[in-house]
Amino acid sequence: MSTEVVTTRRDFLKGSAAATGALVIGFTLPVASRYAEAATGAGSFAPNAFLRITPGGQITVICGLSEMGQGVHMGIAMLVAEELDADWKTVGVEQAPADKAYVNPMLGMQGTGGSTSIRGHWEPMRKAGAAARQMLLQAAASTWGIEAASCRTADGRVIAPDGRSIGYGELVTAAAGLPVPADPPLKDPKDFRILGTGLTRLDTPAKVDGSAGFGIDVKLPGLLTAVMSHAPVPGARVLSVDDAAAKAVPGVRKVVQIPQGVAVLADGYWPALQGRDALVVKWDDGELGSLSSEAVSKSLAEATTRPGAVARNEGDVGVSTAKTVEAVYEAPYLAHACMEPMNCTAWVRPDAAELWSPTQAPGPHQGIVAQLTGLPAEKVKVHTTYLGGGFGRRFAPDFTMAATLLSKAAGAPVKLVYTREDDTRAWYYRPAAVARFSAGLAADGTPVSFTARIAAPSIMLGAGFVKELPKGIDEPAVEGISDCPYAFPNLRVEYVQTEPGVQVWFWRSVGHSQNVYFIESFVDEVAAAAGRDPVEFRRSLLAKQPRLRGALDLAAQKADWGSPLPAGVHRGVAVTSSFGSYVAQVAEVSVGADGRPRVQRIVAAVDCGRTVNPEIIKRQIEGAIVYGLSAALHEQITFRNGRVEQSNFDDYPMLRMDEMPRVEVYIVPSTEAPGGIGEPGLPAATPAVVNAMFAATGKRIRKLPIQKPGT
Repeated sequence: MSTEVVTTRRDFLKGSAAATGALVIGFTLPVASRYAEAATGAGSFAPNAFLRITPGGQITVICGLSEMGQGVHMGIAMLVAEELDADWKTVGVEQAPADKAYVNPMLGMQGTGGSTSIRGHWEPMRKAGAAARQMLLQAAASTWGIEAASCRTADGRVIAPDGRSIGYGELVTAAAGLPVPADPPLKDPKDFRILGTGLTRLDTPAKVDGSAGFGIDVKLPGLLTAVMSHAPVPGARVLSVDDAAAKAVPGVRKVVQIPQGVAVLADGYWPALQGRDALVVKWDDGELGSLSSEAVSKSLAEATTRPGAVARNEGDVGVSTAKTVEAVYEAPYLAHACMEPMNCTAWVRPDAAELWSPTQAPGPHQGIVAQLTGLPAEKVKVHTTYLGGGFGRRFAPDFTMAATLLSKAAGAPVKLVYTREDDTRAWYYRPAAVARFSAGLAADGTPVSFTARIAAPSIMLGAGFVKELPKGIDEPAVEGISDCPYAFPNLRVEYVQTEPGVQVWFWRSVGHSQNVYFIESFVDEVAAAAGRDPVEFRRSLLAKQPRLRGALDLAAQKADWGSPLPAGVHRGVAVTSSFGSYVAQVAEVSVGADGRPRVQRIVAAVDCGRTVNPEIIKRQIEGAIVYGLSAALHEQITFRNGRVEQSNFDDYPMLRMDEMPRVEVYIVPSTEAPGGIGEPGLPAATPAVVNAMFAATGKRIRKLPIQKPGT
């Protein structure tokens, strides 16, 4: 072996998780230095970390959030440009470095996730634009010798009462010498002319012509590419390595062992892959060498028969009822399946380190690299590239840590690339989970009680964000059920922590992704037992949830709920409130003779508060439905003898084009604060489909992915 970094993989994961939690705030860069760096071009006006205006009038918004296809660069630019009264044709956006100035207010770190981007930056970004506008307005008024209050702004110009005007670019020098307003007034939303419009995304041209830079595109002088032999079983450790055949592959330069596995470093991806495949690595599988999906399912189901920690308790669920409805639901482990596999380029030098990474967490990852290299954080520079999908996976530190260790060992820049198989089998999964429900009905069908007991691993512990669970509750494991929107007079939700040993992680819409399938399917069962229409039953329990009921009403109206459908087509409905937004979906589904569903149409209504760009909202809902239906119809991660059985899109398929339903998205007009949009469109899709399948077949789908009804 050329180099070996000795530690156990489990300690490595524990360290990565701890670093992710502990280094969020501690490792940051001096803000002022970054302002100076951002203000490229002589005489540019950079009143804050988020905005730069050149003498030529070009406006650049600096975005600290990661662009992974969700449109955050566009959204943040629109927030700033609105209050700046910018000419949109002059607005561009660039990615910010890792810096405390760009901490996400809702996460407490510089990270992108949890559908927090617009929610967290709605006011700060508008204030950044408003402050600059005031300074430019004052600069123009001083130039003219008139009162600033008599002037106005529009389309990147300051306009005097007599009609004279001057462009922002001509004012940058004068404005730069003025104090920055601490709390500038913001526009009345009735005066918005950019926000709420469907402007074309700024990143579209670069993504169409191929010039957009993703992490996997990074090229550097002297760059080595690494492909790794990963542990075949969670927690497995290397016993021995025979690397003779790997080193004989032309272009292979080094073989390096790190806690995650054994990496082959070469002049390009192909020789690195060939070298990796030539390695002979013997592993000690450890205690999870016999792990099986059957055993995981059994342990989760058994856990739901035991009392758990109480997440919510109202009234007395032991009250006598005339009728009881019971059911057990199950969802499997899921991979994130980003189109761009995990990758990271690191260059560790004695006095500095640089990272080129498609990461959702540049702030935490900067701190992790500082810890691994022993460098001060200000000597670690993070270049956040475009992300070819994130879905929570790119918050994880494994690829960042591995690339850093490999570069440190090689003394050269190293690009680590996961193959698709590596990515699918990388142990960062949505938790498998089981939920056991019981509901009591009065003789007239009125709901009386509702109980739920959820068994699942803890993401918060597994990710290292907490050392112990507050009151025994893992919030992601119960969200979507513990905050049940329905007005059951007696309600109890419990959580039983169950740890099969697989690393679990945040997945798009997190606990809502499986829990809304669980609860909305079961509520449909309760409605059927009560002899009630599914929409009417939900409405009757949502009197104290006007926004969710409003979304339900709009979806039902647009789907023509209750009207006749073509022969063999049936409707199902589901609702969810998550990440500050409210979504209802109606699915129209037919079921073939083989019992397989064909999703014909999905009508979605969303109340996400005030909107930034309605076209992005619609696309996010559509994309979330695709992601959710892929999981509902096809996807699962299964284990046999400790090993993941899936490897690529042939056995972990995404929704195909010929399976795609017609999707209609309707936005509920709202004056409420913005809600999230990247994730709320996903959870209701699956239960809407399985509820439609019940309407078609009379059989419930209580386990995913969808098999024949009744199996």
